[in-house]
Amino acid sequence: MEKALTLSVAGVDFHARLEGEAPRAVFIHGFGGTLHTWDLLWEILGGALPALRYDQRGYGRSSGGGDEPYSHTEDLVGILDTLAVERCDLVGVSMGGGIALHAALEHPDRVRSLTLISPALMGWEWSAEWRQRWRAIAELARAGDMDAARQQWWSHPLFDSVRDSAASVRVYEEIMAFPGTQWVSDNQRPVLPDIERLHQLTTPTLLLTGGRDEADFRLSADLLAAGANTVRRIDEPGLGHLLHLEDPSGCAQRLLDFLGERSVD
Repeated sequence: MEKALTLSVAGVDFHARLEGEAPRAVFIHGFGGTLHTWDLLWEILGGALPALRYDQRGYGRSSGGGDEPYSHTEDLVGILDTLAVERCDLVGVSMGGGIALHAALEHPDRVRSLTLISPALMGWEWSAEWRQRWRAIAELARAGDMDAARQQWWSHPLFDSVRDSAASVRVYEEIMAFPGTQWVSDNQRPVLPDIERLHQLTTPTLLLTGGRDEADFRLSADLLAAGANTVRRIDEPGLGHLLHLEDPSGCAQRLLDFLGERSVD
């Protein structure tokens, strides 16, 4: 039975949900999302995996933590410490995948394995096209027209494939509920590009990607797969960025198969 938790870490109250008594895996959502991005996958897993999912600081029902610089990765480590979890399997999508990878590079002793779904690597140098689209959305948000910013985000090519899927309404509603404050101001501490130190990655990694994803994510996945010999990549030509929503059953099976190969210590 899943239960709701509030975890106080670094001055932030994190809203979380726990399946089982002690989590083996921790699930990390992407930009603009909440822990509910995992609902479909959670239903399919059906309690087979003791796991935690949580709203990152400033998202969903977690508090924002003020104006001090922060790190999503250090928040994650603080959550593990609070729950007395020494090592875990991390599952992250998009921005959450980048946070998971960064955690494995910064704290390899805390991460047993990685499952990265269309990860957005930390410190990535985004293409001019991506920056142009992002700037247009941020300008709307900073001008106070958050509804227009949300609509433009929903129309972004990143979501082309999910708009064709059964999860379309679910994702649309999540985007429309996104407060959008991170478009206006975000005090994440800057980091050096993780792409430059992939040779240091020793954590067994499952990389799930979609052939219809945006070019920036395709390129970063190519470099990740080539740059670390611990990475096993499964590419789905007909899917896009949010594989866990476009094909939750297939994603759940690949995750369980991969974790089934890992021993729990």
